[in-house]
Amino acid sequence: MKKKLKILALFDAIAPTTLDQDLTAELKTNDWKTEANVLAALAELGHNVAPLAIFDDLNLLRQKLDSFAPDLIFNLADQFKNNRAFDQNIASFLEMHGIPFTGCGASGLLLCKHKAISKKILGYHRIRTPEFTVIPRGKRPVRPKRLRFPILVKPLKEEASLGISQASFIETDEQFKERVLFIHEKTDNDAIAEEYIAGRELYVSVLGNHRLDVLPIRELVFKEVPPDEPKIATYRAKWDEEYRKKWGLQNQFAEALDPALARDIAQTCKRIYRLLTIDGYARVDLRVTPANEIYFIEANPNPILAADEDFAQSALKAGLAYPQLIERIIRTGLKTVRE
Repeated sequence: MKKKLKILALFDAIAPTTLDQDLTAELKTNDWKTEANVLAALAELGHNVAPLAIFDDLNLLRQKLDSFAPDLIFNLADQFKNNRAFDQNIASFLEMHGIPFTGCGASGLLLCKHKAISKKILGYHRIRTPEFTVIPRGKRPVRPKRLRFPILVKPLKEEASLGISQASFIETDEQFKERVLFIHEKTDNDAIAEEYIAGRELYVSVLGNHRLDVLPIRELVFKEVPPDEPKIATYRAKWDEEYRKKWGLQNQFAEALDPALARDIAQTCKRIYRLLTIDGYARVDLRVTPANEIYFIEANPNPILAADEDFAQSALKAGLAYPQLIERIIRTGLKTVRE
């Protein structure tokens, strides 16, 4: 029988909060599905749980740490003041306080967030990445000659496909200029432009620290998209149900993967996980070409943990029911050595 723990469930909010705020209404909404699922699993596991949502005041967290004295923080706070770039700072705060927490530490969050740095590190270690360039805000959007069309233009540091649409698929220099300026102005982000890799869109969930488990591979399939049209994981392709129905977009387990390719994918994702200093759990997004070349697209060390999303579905297929997945994440967090 494993020891029951005092767990602080830490969430982010989109407006100022109070120390003992009642979150009942929020937890009934779709936006808080992950938080509700995790709290239900923690209750089922018998842990003593206190929730806290923070927006712009870390003093609330300090007070809660003093009054509740948790054994562990289940960290689902991936933004501060509605800014996702601050997820690493929350992790740094927890690291400095020496309290065990779930998920990735600050260095992994930092390296994964910066899409260019992660690609440079992996490219140095001979993991295939698309050819790319970064166009900082304030710099003229000129395409380097080495970057060949078609190209995808994205925000450098956003997640969940924010800022990615069909207009991100670029085939001319004029489109390149327009889209880069759009990213600069509308998302307040530097832009990254990378060559479009035609192929299968695979999502690989990885769990652990030293001993890594690669869970069954998921795939975003584009059933109704014509063969000559680009297949892109846009914001609408991920989150707009009507759009997904129209184009036959489905997240499912990858079918008919050659066993040797599946082994290669698993080994590649373990290397990526370690090279980007990820711990806890993460999802690695890949493209696999018709020639079975594996391309790294990005790593997400904060994948959505809702029971019906890719990570938990992969765990379930591997034999980890949802509460057992949450318990495994907790035990991994307790054992993580934070430098």
